[in-house]
Amino acid sequence: MEPNAAQPMTNFTNSPTPKAPLKPKTGCLGTTMILVVVFVILLILFIPSCSKYNTMVTKDESVKSQWAQVENKYQRRSDLIENLVQTVKGYATHENKTLTEVIEARAKATSVTVSADNLNDESVAKFQAAQDGLKSSLGRLMVVVEQYPDLKANTGFLRLQSQLETTEDSIVSTRGRFNQVAQDYNVYIKKFFNNFIASMFGFKEKAYFKADTEAEKAPKVKF
Repeated sequence: MEPNAAQPMTNFTNSPTPKAPLKPKTGCLGTTMILVVVFVILLILFIPSCSKYNTMVTKDESVKSQWAQVENKYQRRSDLIENLVQTVKGYATHENKTLTEVIEARAKATSVTVSADNLNDESVAKFQAAQDGLKSSLGRLMVVVEQYPDLKANTGFLRLQSQLETTEDSIVSTRGRFNQVAQDYNVYIKKFFNNFIASMFGFKEKAYFKADTEAEKAPKVKF
């Protein structure tokens, strides 16, 4: 037998090599889509947040405006009491103690002021206590007036008496309105999601005037 012929060697140099699987392309397009989604989510949250913030500002300003009305009414009463004391002095010269008490109570009441940006429980309670103290002193002065018929018949005193009574009624009404506006504001900032915005931007709860049967009564100035 003839010897086996040499087998030709297989040439592997030109055989194709397997390709690696293609990776999905994310690149710029994928990043852009993520940014768009994030932007839309933020926009959805931002628009209602702006509306709620603006509503809080509006309600806060309403509280401040109503507080200014309260201060105006009390200042009006303070001015009337000052005039009343001067009128009583002309007739009740022996009532220095009672008159001094009213003058001192008035000075204390006018010295206690509260910023509309700081309407917390402590500051409003302090303001109310000072004003109620003045009212009590005025009530004692009215008892003294009973002893002076000529004073009770004085035209100037009668006019001040009428104005004071009207002002006291107005104070009660204005305080009630303040409590309503403050309550509306407080309820709004405590609602869910609103409370996060309120906390973020420093919207704090407002205090109320406390209900007090005696404090809500006008002094007895009619005769």
